[in-house]
Formats: sequence, C-alpha cells, structure tokens
Amino acid sequence: MINRILFLLLLAALGTVAYVYWERSTHVRSTDNAYVNAEVAQISGLVAGRVIAMHAKDNQFVKKGDALFDVDPAPYRVAVEKARAQVALARQGSTQDGAEVRALEAELARQSAELDNAEIAKARAENLVAKGFLSRQAVDDAASKVISGRAGLEQARARVEKARVMIAPANSQSPAVAAALATLAQAQLDLDRTRVAAPQAGWVVNKSLTAGTSVNPGQALFAIITDRSFWIDANFKETELPGLHPGMPVEIQVDMYPGNKFAGHIESIGGGTGTAFSLLPPQNATGNWVKVAQRIPVKVRFDSYDPLFMPRVGATTTVTIRLN
Repeated sequence: MINRILFLLLLAALGTVAYVYWERSTHVRSTDNAYVNAEVAQISGLVAGRVIAMHAKDNQFVKKGDALFDVDPAPYRVAVEKARAQVALARQGSTQDGAEVRALEAELARQSAELDNAEIAKARAENLVAKGFLSRQAVDDAASKVISGRAGLEQARARVEKARVMIAPANSQSPAVAAALATLAQAQLDLDRTRVAAPQAGWVVNKSLTAGTSVNPGQALFAIITDRSFWIDANFKETELPGLHPGMPVEIQVDMYPGNKFAGHIESIGGGTGTAFSLLPPQNATGNWVKVAQRIPVKVRFDSYDPLFMPRVGATTTVTIRLN
C-alpha cells in the first residue's frame, strides 16, 4: 500500500514537472543573456584652454545645467573686449561713410551746376558768333568746357554710387558693423563655453580630469549616465522570437539585487544578430559549417525602479516574458 502511494506521489511529481516544463516552453520566454544599458553622454571641452576648477566628482549625481568644470576664461575675456572695440570702430566708420556720401552728393550738385553754366555759356557764345561779335574760337572753348563738365559730372556720380554701396540701407547695419557684431557674438559664445555644464541629469562616470589639465574642443574627458534612461539588451535565441512583440510586459530580475523584481516592457526587437553588425561579421560559407542557433537582441525598457535599487550599466539580468 505504501509503495503504491509513493508511486502515485512520484507519478504526480513527474506530471507536475512535465506540466511546468511544457508551460514554460510554450507560454514563457526567458533568458539570462541580458545586460543593463543606458544612454551615456560623452562630456568634452567646448573651447581650448587649461582647466582651472572642477565642480563635479566621479559617480556624483548632477542635474541638467549644473557646472562640471571651468576652463581659464582670461584669454576669452580679452577676445570679447577686442571684438567690442572692433564693433565701435565699425560703427564709427559707418558714420564717416555717411558723411562722405553727403560730401560727395554736394560735389555732384556743384558739378551739375557748373555743367549747366557751361551749356548756357556755350549757347550764348554761339549766338554772339552768329551775330559776328565773337570768333569761332570762343564757341570751341565753350564746347570744351561743356564736355569737361559732363565728364566731371559722371565722375562725381560714380563716386556717390560707390560711397552709397559702402553704407547700410535704411533700417539695417553696414556690412562692416554686421561682421564686427558676428565676431563679438562668437567671442562671447566662446567665453560662455569656458564653463561646461551637464547636458542631462545623471551620474558622472569615468572622470579622471583634474584642474591644471589642458583640454581641446571635442576631446572626450568623461561621461554622464543619463537618469531614467536604463534599458536591457536581452539576447534571445532566434527560435524564441515567435510570439514576442513590442509592448509586451516583461519581468526583470537584476542579479545584483536578488529577490527584487522590476517591471518593464519590450521596446523593440533587433533587426539582426549581434554579430551581423560587427566589424568582421562571420562568414558561414565554409566547408566545416555547423548550424548554431543565433541570438537576436531584444530591447527591454524599465517601467520604473526604486532609486535604492538603481540598475548599473553592464549588470547581468534575467528577463521573463509570458506569452498571451
């Protein structure tokens, strides 16, 4: 009797194990080939110079806009003052250009009046020659003055047009003033950039920068792990992908926090295997090829997490997805 009961219990246990295995294999997808990732902002210098102050420490949490470090602003202040002086000179030159235009316009009026007088004198000389009171030479002299007056008038007009091109149209700046203002704006921007601020809220990592170090624009100095940007790259076998789709709820267990479960969802499914986009993708057209199930990355986004159990980039996890 006892042996029969033990046999039935063993049979029930085997049946339970078989059911659980069948349930998990058909209705559950799970993998421990999964790692925490996050958006990482690389921090670099925006202007060249020597670092004179550090405001952030390694692994410190910073808010967006918090100061990270300062580059020596002295040469950039000098550049701003020089640019301001250039703006003043350009504006002064613009005023002088306006005065020159007015002077040339007055000269143009004088030349026009002289031409009018020369033409009147020519007509008078022709009338006197016709009456026999003057010689033909008087007409020739008057005609020469008219020709000279017309040439002088055209030259005066050309000078006025050239001077007008050099000054600004109404309600606008001259090209010289606009260029000087642009130089001033660039100098002020460079001065503002001597203080580097956090582009996003997050944790400062991999910082080895110290005061006294010389930096250049674009030179990577350290990084900031963006807050609330964590996700998991879960690598499922290609045979496990059927039934998975974006939006499905995911249960997450982070190995560094045993006993704590996090909620998430599938954000996207990769367009290829991890090795397909490597620098040297594998070539399977060989004589000793062996078929191996490949893994496709599935991006799982955290729905929320307790700040006391913050995920760490690179930490191993186990993700479990129940199929509907």
